[in-house]
Amino acid sequence: MTRERTAAQYDVIGARWEDARSLPTVHPERASFLALLGDVTGLDVLDLACGDGFYTRQAKMLGADRVVGADVSEEMVAAARAAEERAPLGTRYVAADAADLPDLGRFDVVTAAYLLNYAREEATLTAMCRGAFERLPRGGRFIGVTQNPRFSFEGPLPDTYGFAFEPLAASDFGTRIRVTAALEPPITFETCLIRPEVYEAAFAAAGFTKLSWVPLHVPRATIERFGAAYWEGFLANPPVVMFEAVR
Repeated sequence: MTRERTAAQYDVIGARWEDARSLPTVHPERASFLALLGDVTGLDVLDLACGDGFYTRQAKMLGADRVVGADVSEEMVAAARAAEERAPLGTRYVAADAADLPDLGRFDVVTAAYLLNYAREEATLTAMCRGAFERLPRGGRFIGVTQNPRFSFEGPLPDTYGFAFEPLAASDFGTRIRVTAALEPPITFETCLIRPEVYEAAFAAAGFTKLSWVPLHVPRATIERFGAAYWEGFLANPPVVMFEAVR
């Protein structure tokens, strides 16, 4: 998928993506991602594929110092800036391609929720990883959420948790899929289940010495709300997973 096509998908979605945060999958994703982010007090954070700025603002509220969000979609950046105007925190947003970032300076942490899964070939994936690598000091972390490279269409499927996956085409790079968010009207977009060995090669080529996959957990409050049995399928075949790489 080209930069233009990726941007076009989210230009259409725009501020409606906020509605998707009402879907069940978001509960374990949010809790797990913020736990992985950890203590960012006084740190500088760059949030790639920031969308409407949700995690960008979370980093600022958790005590980060300089926080910048970047997204390829002008409409998403506009939604993020509008959120900042409504409730100023001091976050800043730029429209930029993560595979060809402008010089934004150095950051202690780079985050990317649903960025890497939009690469369509290894060169772009490597460029995304290298963009994060080049903005980190030694010991800096690149963390994020992506489509689970080991997700199986044999199930359990994620429909119960608010997102339906439809396979479109498979290749040595991965499986291109159509995702439908169960909203009214539905939100539909295309992404990719990139193979784990492709991820590992791209991170290594970018300069990272180690890539770690970090599973999501379901927080206690969410288990109490939905019941433990409800999340068995999600945990047995997670549709998304987190990653962590250190420079």
